[in-house]
Amino acid sequence: MTIRRHVLAALTLATLAGFSHAQEANWPNRPIKIVVGFAAGTPPDIFARLYGDYASKKLGVPVVIDNKPGAAGNLATDTVAKAPADGYTFLYNLSTAFTINPFIYSKLPFDPQKDLVPVATTMRQGLVLITKPNMEAKSVKDLVAAAKAKPGAISHASYGAGSPSHLIVEWFKEETGTDMVHVPYRASPVPDVMGGQVDTVMEPIATAFPLIKDGKVQALAYSGPARFAALPNVPTLSETVPNLTMMSWHGIWTSAATPAAIVDRMNAVFVEGSKDADVSKRIRDLNSEPLGASRTEMANMIRRDADIYGRIVKAKNIKID
Repeated sequence: MTIRRHVLAALTLATLAGFSHAQEANWPNRPIKIVVGFAAGTPPDIFARLYGDYASKKLGVPVVIDNKPGAAGNLATDTVAKAPADGYTFLYNLSTAFTINPFIYSKLPFDPQKDLVPVATTMRQGLVLITKPNMEAKSVKDLVAAAKAKPGAISHASYGAGSPSHLIVEWFKEETGTDMVHVPYRASPVPDVMGGQVDTVMEPIATAFPLIKDGKVQALAYSGPARFAALPNVPTLSETVPNLTMMSWHGIWTSAATPAAIVDRMNAVFVEGSKDADVSKRIRDLNSEPLGASRTEMANMIRRDADIYGRIVKAKNIKID
């Protein structure tokens, strides 16, 4: 009986392995679904559809966008974490779903490290420290000096507690030893910055750029590793505060049990997409950068950002649930 059981087990494993290889060889043979963690018309949705169209052409099957907004992308992440690991369901989300959410939410219905794997990056953009038009501080050094001269007198808005616009400034305050008052918003704080109700905000370059060009706000610094090409006179944060560099980026993930060959193929398609002339132009026209990284590079990006954000969240005891 024991020998028979071993033979049956071996035959079962061989059958499953054969099925798995056949599944990978025939992939894809039906529509692929990309679950987006934000509503239709938002930047993540726009970029997901751009890459989805490219992937559809390259893979020869429809790529369907399924918007599941809610809980800062957690709803979509949970959906994909629990989806069949057959290579037909992917997640399009902000990197913050994996670099911030695990720290600011006390309990998640999925394990971001065990239940999902990184597949590919798509785009990135830095944030700009902008101020009200009549702000006396004209540089980061001026801002630091003013904040130290009058602790708590300068306010910095954000898109909510635990958002990149909040945490990057908390990091900045930590590095410079300054005290500024955090003012969280549920919607965009930019109108109040332009109106002078709050002093500063870390704003994504895509939305900040036209305001800066039109003189509606002042730009003190850019959060990227190098100056933004279209704003060569705006220094990086790291030029004043060494190593303070952070980018906002998007990517796709899928269930951790998805066959590696399928994940690698999807990565290759998206990397090709980031290099495609039409795709990259459309991304740059939105004041963002195409970002085609290997799976290993993407995993390292997640780890680096999560280490920084996790430390700040813990130090400031930031929770939103």
